[in-house]
Amino acid sequence: MQYTTLGRTGLKVSRLCLGTMNYGPHTSETEAHQQMDKAHELGINFFDTADVYGWQKGEGLTEQIIGRWFAQGGHRREKTILATKVFGDMRTDEKDWTMDRGLSAVKIRRACENSLKRLRTDYIDLYQMHHISRQTPWDEIWEAFEILVRQGKVIYVGSSNFAAWHIAQASESAKRRHFMGLVSEQSKYSLACRWVELEVLPAAMNYGLGVIPWSPLDGGILGGALEKMEKGRRAGDLAQKKIDKERPRLEKWEAFCRELGEKPAHVALAWTLHHPAVTAPIIGPRTIEQLNDSLRALEIKLSDDQLKALDRIWPGPKGITDEGISDWTRHQAPEAYAW
Repeated sequence: MQYTTLGRTGLKVSRLCLGTMNYGPHTSETEAHQQMDKAHELGINFFDTADVYGWQKGEGLTEQIIGRWFAQGGHRREKTILATKVFGDMRTDEKDWTMDRGLSAVKIRRACENSLKRLRTDYIDLYQMHHISRQTPWDEIWEAFEILVRQGKVIYVGSSNFAAWHIAQASESAKRRHFMGLVSEQSKYSLACRWVELEVLPAAMNYGLGVIPWSPLDGGILGGALEKMEKGRRAGDLAQKKIDKERPRLEKWEAFCRELGEKPAHVALAWTLHHPAVTAPIIGPRTIEQLNDSLRALEIKLSDDQLKALDRIWPGPKGITDEGISDWTRHQAPEAYAW
């Protein structure tokens, strides 16, 4: 396993982050516990979850599964850098508006206490805002997080799905309060979805945030979707629509990976890892075998020519295509909108 620091912090995390969103709805508790044990065995110490995962409003099912795993002992909690999130609707009572979507001070503090109970721990390493709350002033948000940090219930604060100007707003507001502020941003980022290269990734680098890409395989279509279909595996309806739309690119993509002699999923992860803003992409393996297999991505080093070839298949904002812009470096993000 390879390790790096999370943004501008001194916190050392694995370069792959174990995503737990499927725990409960698609992965049984027994399988989830086996996956987390295996992750530790492989050296993955960075786990990501959220209070809303499990998709049973207010119950935090996935957090409960992780909490019962921690309760088994064996220094499981101490060996884990635990990231969870706050923002989503966690109401169990229709009249309890404080637990509706948002980031009021009351919501942040109550949601944190509830997550701590479900996770059976007394602190959260990285507490992330799952989305921006445009209605709540930053002074209110930061005061709530400052209290949790002083109490020792939260160590670091991160964001997720923020625009670059949200990152700037949050960071400048925290700086005025002499608070550390954001140390990470979790964004959707993959070869097939590169919009964050325009402003989010540069902003993250400028403010010292580590980027944690979610959906680095773009819902699985970068994981060899065409080859799997040929073997009789059917994609979900939404994935199938995207596969049909992107078939010409996917054919070129999978041919590129075959020529490279690597699995598409590994190349897709390796590509996200090459960006200097990226700390660790989130992997969501369905099986122990896939979890074992994912480490291959850390060993793949893409050359400049290979990176340019991927830009032709999956161009970023105003990037090159086969039809062609010869001077491709001028047209890549973040200056893609300029002349």
